[in-house]
Amino acid sequence: MLPRVHNRRRLGWDCFHNARDLGGLPARDGRTTRYGALYRSAAPLSATAKDWEQARAAGVGTVVDLRNDDEIRRADGAPPPDIARVAVPLDDITDIAFRDRVAGAGMGRAGPLYYRLFLEHKADRCAAVITALARARPSGVLFHCAVGRDRTGIVAMLLLSLAGVEPGAIADDYERTTEDARPLFAAMGREDEALAIEAGLAARGMTLRAAFLDALADLDAHAYLRDAGVPAADIEALRSRLLA
Repeated sequence: MLPRVHNRRRLGWDCFHNARDLGGLPARDGRTTRYGALYRSAAPLSATAKDWEQARAAGVGTVVDLRNDDEIRRADGAPPPDIARVAVPLDDITDIAFRDRVAGAGMGRAGPLYYRLFLEHKADRCAAVITALARARPSGVLFHCAVGRDRTGIVAMLLLSLAGVEPGAIADDYERTTEDARPLFAAMGREDEALAIEAGLAARGMTLRAAFLDALADLDAHAYLRDAGVPAADIEALRSRLLA
């Protein structure tokens, strides 16, 4: 059974599926991550003016969209003019070599198994996203991909690792997607991707949590982002945004 999530972390915004606050998580130095600073979710495709009012009331002033241009239909769920939208594609659909490498290693349907390979291969894109988050308006920032699982999960892993959050708590947050994304797949009339991911991991004798913790093991987010080209001032600004 998944650990119980504090009600303040799980968001009840009507058309924001798989949405939660990254606040309230324990860091190694005794602090906790700040509520209202960073939010993760699936793409708000059906968000209405009322839904955006919920986000605005929670302090969201910027949305960082991790999707590629071909995934985005501009009219669907676009934020109102007073909420900034920043597009920073995390992946690259034209990078066939990377996709072939992931597929060749049997990682294509195994979720976190490919995360470290992604970080290694796409450090420049990860750096661009982190820089955008650090330089966003001094209010709440919502970041999302399509489902809010892999690209959003990789970014959340970097952010929470940078804040010094305990690995177990980062894994707890990641695992929460399995449950929180179910209503989204039901609304889309699609089979839940979690089933294929869990089956792929089970074939390797692994659980979702174990695979994610393997991806997280020995990750020095500060050094990774510095080496990827994120300015030191942006790294510190993001840590300050994250930590209470």
